[in-house]
Amino acid sequence: MRIAMVGLGRMGMNMARRLLGGGHDVVVYNRSREKTDDLLKEGAVGTYSMEEMVKRLSPPRAVWIMLPAGKVVEKFIGRLQELLEPGDIIVDGGNGHYKDDIRRAAQLEEKGIVYLDAGVSGGIWGLSLGYCTMVGGPRDTFEHLEPVFKTLAPEEGYLYCGPAGAGHFVKMVHNGIEYGLMQAYGEGFEILEASPYGKDLDFAQISHLWNRGSVIRSWLLELAEDAFERNARLEDVEDFVEDSGEGRWAVQQALETSVPVPVISASLFARFRSRQESSFSSRLLATLRHAFGGHGIIRKSED
Repeated sequence: MRIAMVGLGRMGMNMARRLLGGGHDVVVYNRSREKTDDLLKEGAVGTYSMEEMVKRLSPPRAVWIMLPAGKVVEKFIGRLQELLEPGDIIVDGGNGHYKDDIRRAAQLEEKGIVYLDAGVSGGIWGLSLGYCTMVGGPRDTFEHLEPVFKTLAPEEGYLYCGPAGAGHFVKMVHNGIEYGLMQAYGEGFEILEASPYGKDLDFAQISHLWNRGSVIRSWLLELAEDAFERNARLEDVEDFVEDSGEGRWAVQQALETSVPVPVISASLFARFRSRQESSFSSRLLATLRHAFGGHGIIRKSED
């Protein structure tokens, strides 16, 4: 299947590579041409304008967007809808808000363009392990693009979630849960660090141990083990933890529907706290975000 991938950042670049490895024809477009040039050498069809990108696709054209949520996506879709034709497909695979998806789907439907929202999880490891993919929009369009989802995801790692917005809604809740899990790990290791045994405990060994049959085993603990092996107490990491939006949206949604979410909301506020005071748990959260998603990390200066 031929599909365009727009936005060759941490996720988009490797998603394009995984599709190429799965035998798809991938047309790529990026604001800066260097990454397009790189994928051109790897077998992609490189394009250097939106007009050229659309011309290299055949109806029904499918364009997958991996751009920062908000104004950037709005501007791009606004321009793209002028170039596409009825029956063509836009997939937003970034971290969008489900209410924006509902609005966009209705607007594009007026022009005969089909819109899918795809919540994607896998971070910088997705190229080798696959991307867990949650899809919203018309089911028949999902089925048309199912070969793409099947290639991107690990086995049984993609799901049609419902109409417009459902994919990003499920991904939003996924990220809220992620916040809570990471916060629990951070607090647990901080208790160990502050204990009478703290100086003698090997956190890498404990992470490894807990991943051998315990009820709290997880991929996050594997990442923690790797981080502790490289730096036993994460001394070189500033305890400043960013949030990318979905945690806030999850808490806002909980407020709108009167659902109590004490763990997710507390984990969100803990990230705010990390920007004001120092803590070991925040250093671990920052390290884990960097490990699974390639998110920025602030290293302490040596002086």
